Amino acid sequence: MTTEEHVVLVDGAGHAIGTAPKTSVHGHETPLHLAFSSYVFDHEGRVLLTRRADHKVTWPGVWTNSCCGHPLPGEPPERAVLRRLSYELGLRAEPADLLLPTFAYRAVMPNGIVEHELCPVYRVTVDAPVAPNPEEVGEVLWMPWKEFAEGVQNGLLAISPWCREQVPLLKELGSDPLTWHPASAADLPPAARL
Repeated sequence: MTTEEHVVLVDGAGHAIGTAPKTSVHGHETPLHLAFSSYVFDHEGRVLLTRRADHKVTWPGVWTNSCCGHPLPGEPPERAVLRRLSYELGLRAEPADLLLPTFAYRAVMPNGIVEHELCPVYRVTVDAPVAPNPEEVGEVLWMPWKEFAEGVQNGLLAISPWCREQVPLLKELGSDPLTWHPASAADLPPAARL
């Protein structure tokens, strides 16, 4: 028997205020909760894009960054990144470098379902083949970072709303994603500093 996965609820200042079942927090009144986004790169600087599985509750079938998810209560976000990369893409990789410690967004789907997340962003570099889990991922695609970032910013690529907001912030870190300097974990919201 498996127990239902819980997410960490946070206030506007990023302090944990409780937990809730993951299945209960994505609806028309989605509370702010702790999440993460990650961008996987190969050693050529290509970014791994994923198309969300068609049966996902939020943004089904939409192309996005490599992997997103939620830290479990008491789980450091960087460990959650590595756990979900293994589950969703069959990737075993370390480290997960913190890039955007305080990224947050709210997005509403056409059917009214809301994503509302405090969502630190991480980078992972790999040299292993990807094995997508069809429960989570419909398709994968490697794309040169420059081509991807320009396509997103010029509106030429249809991409998830959170990724669309993250790309300009990542571009500010420099033109080569492999040389971006990690942020300090001390800059994470209080709920993510474990």
